[in-house]
Amino acid sequence: MNNRIILLGATGYTGDLVLNALMRRGVRPTVAGRNPTALAALAERSGGLDHLVVDATTPDGLKQQLQRGDVLITTVGPFERFGFPVAQAAADVGAHYIDSSGEVGFVRTLHDRHHHRARETGAVMVPAFGYDYVPGVLAAALALQKAGEAARSIDIGYFATGPIWRGISQGTRTTMRDGMTLPSARWHRHLLVDERTASRVRRFTVRGRRKSAFLVSGTEVLFLPQEFPQLDDVTVYNGWFPELSRFLSLYSALAHATTRLPGSRKLTDALTRPLLIGPPGGPDAALRARIPSHVVAVASTGTQGSAPLAEVHLEGPNPYSLTGELIAWAARHLATHSDVTPGVVGPTTAFGLDTLQQGCAELGLVTV
Repeated sequence: MNNRIILLGATGYTGDLVLNALMRRGVRPTVAGRNPTALAALAERSGGLDHLVVDATTPDGLKQQLQRGDVLITTVGPFERFGFPVAQAAADVGAHYIDSSGEVGFVRTLHDRHHHRARETGAVMVPAFGYDYVPGVLAAALALQKAGEAARSIDIGYFATGPIWRGISQGTRTTMRDGMTLPSARWHRHLLVDERTASRVRRFTVRGRRKSAFLVSGTEVLFLPQEFPQLDDVTVYNGWFPELSRFLSLYSALAHATTRLPGSRKLTDALTRPLLIGPPGGPDAALRARIPSHVVAVASTGTQGSAPLAEVHLEGPNPYSLTGELIAWAARHLATHSDVTPGVVGPTTAFGLDTLQQGCAELGLVTV
């Protein structure tokens, strides 16, 4: 290992998954956070890891701990609140940066603020490097590669099987709740546009069955047009609850409408509160093993009624397990390889399509 790997947020649910994935690879990261007692206990339980007490809200303290070429992982969200100082510290120092964000607005702003600085300092910054949204980027890139220059549109659907509602973390439920009243970004006619979440419902074929999915945000809309400039449209869908997709579309419309009424905050909270129902924390290993992930990407000319030019399906581990493994793989690669692209970049730009596909296959995310 040529450079340090620093894990910020190791005491949280996602941070714990990343830490375990790193240590299975023989990597002993430095764990970081603001609670010295919790950090010291975690470091001791993990075999005497190095640990740093830092405040994620101020970049100066982090800068003092970072060196050029270090790999800084952060799982501390919400990222719109806590993510920017961490990213600024990495970009200024020239440390590589990975986060577990699923917040597309955060990633978009991150690129605007730090892309050029990261290129100057040599920092490779790969946000949202987990189930949100590496599998979709990979599936789409493979489908577009197969489809060739005729492809003008790519639709991406995220699916999971098994007892999915029981297998959703408290953080994901909170994100879903907030997302019902926030717009979803879509690449349309060579422009980023905001549309109401769940305003579109599309059907995909998954394991021989037609399943519905509703419109959501995804970093695919930010990064794929940079690599495939011929694309007119990039749209991302969530199919975790296919039977509820049309209901959720109506539910979203109602929740969105209440935001324009007097006392809208209380009304919206009441409407979206059912989405928070569930156990605290996240699913344990036994439950995660029962809920594998499936992602599909369909490339087409974009002409209504036209047949797909190419379709790629990826299946892999549970979304949360996959997130931990992906971040650990990326961190180790950044710490040991120099053949990566600096800047705030997507997964295929950072590592190359072949390397990313091979790395994902080693984690169990494979084409089917």
